[in-house]
Amino acid sequence: MKRNLILTAVILCIAVTASAQNTFNKGDKVLNLGLGIGNAIHTGSYYSGGVAMSGSFEVGIIDHVFDDKSSIGVGGYIGYASSKYKFSSYNYRLSDLILSSKGAFHYQLVDKLDTYAGLLVGFRFGYDNDPDYDYATSNLIGAGFAGARYYFNDNFAAMAEIGYGIAYLNLGIALKF
Repeated sequence: MKRNLILTAVILCIAVTASAQNTFNKGDKVLNLGLGIGNAIHTGSYYSGGVAMSGSFEVGIIDHVFDDKSSIGVGGYIGYASSKYKFSSYNYRLSDLILSSKGAFHYQLVDKLDTYAGLLVGFRFGYDNDPDYDYATSNLIGAGFAGARYYFNDNFAAMAEIGYGIAYLNLGIALKF
């Protein structure tokens, strides 16, 4: 019984994978717009509120990396997060902006689902409005991420990404041009 169940699962996976048509190809242009959950920059019990927003634009540059279901894309990423810091008499707002380039390896597992993983490299610009110690910082950042886009039609998808960017989890939409 257990052997038949495993064999059936393997056959179903092969059948679903074999029928998949690549949703990200050379020349495709995709815009991701997302809201972040879990601020990746300011964490701890004294930080609260705020919102994390991100956008990225990606262009497919290479098709058929390993087989007809794989591709590579490159593009840019922008993310913004804001939060409040409150401890004793300290109460101020922190803001961060990330500008980076990104590259991703895409692999089509099932029809309408674009799965990918990649790296982003860029700069983080931070600012706080603490009246006693007003400061701005900037530093080089690098991060890994993994994501998926489920296409409802040829040009519109729901998007989710995990990793270290402006937030640990980004949820949103993707538009293909």
